[in-house]
Amino acid sequence: MKKSLTVQDYAKGIRDQDRTILGRAITLVESTNPDHQKLAQELLTILLPETGKSKRLGISGTPGVGKSTFIEAFGKHLTSLGNKVAVLAVDPTSQVSGGSILGDKTRMNELAIDPLAFIRPSPSGETLGGVARRTRESLLLCEAFGFDYVLVETVGVGQSETTVAHMVDIFIMLLQPGAGDDLQGIKRGILEVVDLVVVTKDDGDNQKIIQKAKYDYQRALEILRHDSGHIPKVHSCSAITKAGLPEVENAIESFLASRKQAILERRNNQNIDWMFALVFEGLKHSFHERVSESEIEKMKSQVMNQTVTAPIAAERLLKLFLK
Repeated sequence: MKKSLTVQDYAKGIRDQDRTILGRAITLVESTNPDHQKLAQELLTILLPETGKSKRLGISGTPGVGKSTFIEAFGKHLTSLGNKVAVLAVDPTSQVSGGSILGDKTRMNELAIDPLAFIRPSPSGETLGGVARRTRESLLLCEAFGFDYVLVETVGVGQSETTVAHMVDIFIMLLQPGAGDDLQGIKRGILEVVDLVVVTKDDGDNQKIIQKAKYDYQRALEILRHDSGHIPKVHSCSAITKAGLPEVENAIESFLASRKQAILERRNNQNIDWMFALVFEGLKHSFHERVSESEIEKMKSQVMNQTVTAPIAAERLLKLFLK
């Protein structure tokens, strides 16, 4: 049986760069137990002055594009330069067990055993778009631990991409060449928040396809983002041959270096958005605690049977909540 740790034990362990303590601290912030949550918030408050020094990267892309393969290759590239890298990989949640089902550590074998790397898969739960509810807190713990880079990998479905874009400094979209009418399949909302595009699988005899894909994506971004002040660049790389990885790193560093003040403002805005997101989440939780399921079902039935309008049903439920 594991010994219960005090908030001071957790703080000391993270400052001492004890990976076992970091893992337990992330488990703590992910817990829904009220006592655990209270302890987690105390810990985050203590460590907050030691956060903010890591480079926060969001990595997204459609399933099959090779996100885990890219992250492993890019992570190994970063650690080969002496950087400490944390990967927070948001896994789809199993509907049976509630646990992570992709097993990120098994998909990133080399990075998982790298002494300069730390991989933490988190079940996405029922939060919007599959982004783990406590990913932000886990990110802060990794920063306090002293990682140079924190990479957040999304499941690549729903709205998880745009949600992750609002918690990182640079949002990178991975796209693959020769996958049909790619541009039609990319949500406009995602292209509007992306900071860098990387075409994967740039190896073998794919050069013509790669170059065409890069040209098409660049043109699409120029059209969609012509009023934004920043038109993302399109790069390509191969996780197998490692070609293009230094160029991707240079593009990331150039982006971060040229926008230091803007990134500081972005982080401040992200924290305000996070605060309100937690307020709304708390209100939703309180609503379901105070309004009985039978009342909710009754209103749902009346809306479906068209005996009341949705606005009236909502007003009645809110009155029950505010009683």
